[in-house]
Amino acid sequence: MKNSTQIERFNKLLDFLEERFKTSIDIHEIEDISFYSYRNINRIFLALQHETIGQFLKRRKLEKAAQYLKFSDNEISDIALEIGYSDVAAFSKAFKKYFRCTPSRFRSSYTLQQKITNQILEEYNEKNDSLLKFEIETLPTFQMLYIQYQGAYENVKGIEKTWKQLLKYAHKCKLLTDKTIVVGEVLDDDEITESINCRYNAGIILTEAQKIEVEGMFKVKEVASQKYAKFVHKGSHESCFETYNTIYAHWMYEVQLEFADAPILEFYLNDEENTSQEELITEIYIPVI
Repeated sequence: MKNSTQIERFNKLLDFLEERFKTSIDIHEIEDISFYSYRNINRIFLALQHETIGQFLKRRKLEKAAQYLKFSDNEISDIALEIGYSDVAAFSKAFKKYFRCTPSRFRSSYTLQQKITNQILEEYNEKNDSLLKFEIETLPTFQMLYIQYQGAYENVKGIEKTWKQLLKYAHKCKLLTDKTIVVGEVLDDDEITESINCRYNAGIILTEAQKIEVEGMFKVKEVASQKYAKFVHKGSHESCFETYNTIYAHWMYEVQLEFADAPILEFYLNDEENTSQEELITEIYIPVI
């Protein structure tokens, strides 16, 4: 898809589906946004996304349900309604087919894992001071120029290529300064979403004075003001998973905050070209209520 108009329309369709996947979507709405017949846009969607529009919508519903089961105490019937299933039995059947276990078993597996972890941490914390430090911070609304990577989070080369594309484009548009804030947006939980579908946005925050007409697969979005628990990781970006594991292992025992339904943000404070891997600093912002 090389035509800029076609790319813009496809991007609008993706944004629309992501915003509305919990609700009922009419075929005519998709045709109006994409300027294609449903049959043709579905073929294009399948070629670019490796799944049909219907499969995409169903997957996003069930992945979101899994996140609610994992990180909230909401009733299964309420979760089913939240993601667009009026029939709980139909939801349970679809969930079991996709995740190969019932919603209740899926939830209990994480609950048991967390209880075991908490018991270990209670014994540990009786003898040691906690090493997990965090701050509560509310970030203001900001505009973000970004390009999206889709694939396994372990694919460092793929993510680096995405960053190079972004920075090259930002440089071309004269957006980079010494004060430019670089941010990554982690949209999916790779314990729930298959690696081929995991999404990550490489972005920079735009100032009020910076206006841009985006091209191709580059986008601008507004990130709404949100409260976060902020953690700091020191070391290579590849080793961030160790900090994430520590955060989630200690979450219920020490942090004791409820997750918000929003993406995780990562702010990169150093220039990799001038900083050793051991000295890199990443601020991890986990959205909370």
